[in-house]
Amino acid sequence: MTQSQRMPAIFVGHGSPMNAIENNIYTQAWEALGQRFPVPKAILMISAHWMTRGVAVTAMKQPQTIHDFGGFPQALFDIQYPAPGDPALAQHIAQHLAPLPVVLDQQWGLDHGTWSVLVKMYPQAQIPVIQLSLDLTQPASWHFELGQRLAALRDEGVMLMASGNVVHNLRRMAFQSPGFDWAHRFNNVMRKAILEDDTEKLVNYQQFGQDAALSVPTSEHFLPLLYVMGSKNGHDKTEIVVDGMDLGAISMMTVLIS
Repeated sequence: MTQSQRMPAIFVGHGSPMNAIENNIYTQAWEALGQRFPVPKAILMISAHWMTRGVAVTAMKQPQTIHDFGGFPQALFDIQYPAPGDPALAQHIAQHLAPLPVVLDQQWGLDHGTWSVLVKMYPQAQIPVIQLSLDLTQPASWHFELGQRLAALRDEGVMLMASGNVVHNLRRMAFQSPGFDWAHRFNNVMRKAILEDDTEKLVNYQQFGQDAALSVPTSEHFLPLLYVMGSKNGHDKTEIVVDGMDLGAISMMTVLIS
């Protein structure tokens, strides 16, 4: 596959599930991304919402649409994203990551970290989608290295996508807030590190003290970013597609590696 055919890697700040049924600057940016590149053979998604011990990959032919939230309008629960799976690709990924053991999962499906974004980006739901779980027993550097190992898939027509949020503190959410100072500081430091390929700052994000502790109180929404950054090679360019602070404490930054 030539360099021009290499699939991008995208980290999406997905924010609230409501983005699946709303129209705003973030969802418009996702829609534009879906039209910007050749249609991928498949999408491998790392979502903040599938946390495991060990690594698993969805390996069923038809993954279910998981509504893993509560307290939202019925319209959100009515959404189905019937994208096919790709058992052969799941097996290929498991073999590619050997000797790391990878479970070929038949139970999970597509959670809202995946479909709330893809329903905007690829609304026809015709591209095969598989999810890779987040092994939360592993350190940040391990997740970055796994992204490096998955990078080869981009040369096989597979779009690597990750869904989370650089800043994600639901306990500090505030309606009508332009964003807390600590949230903006941490988001800006990470944005600079992303654009400068400063792996040390990204992997060791906890060095930023209280700003990091408040911005990343738990790691699952931050770690997906490291897979995308890990997949970058020397020919790739980095672009911040859209950015902003939602509800005071949720970064909506989307990062494109292409």
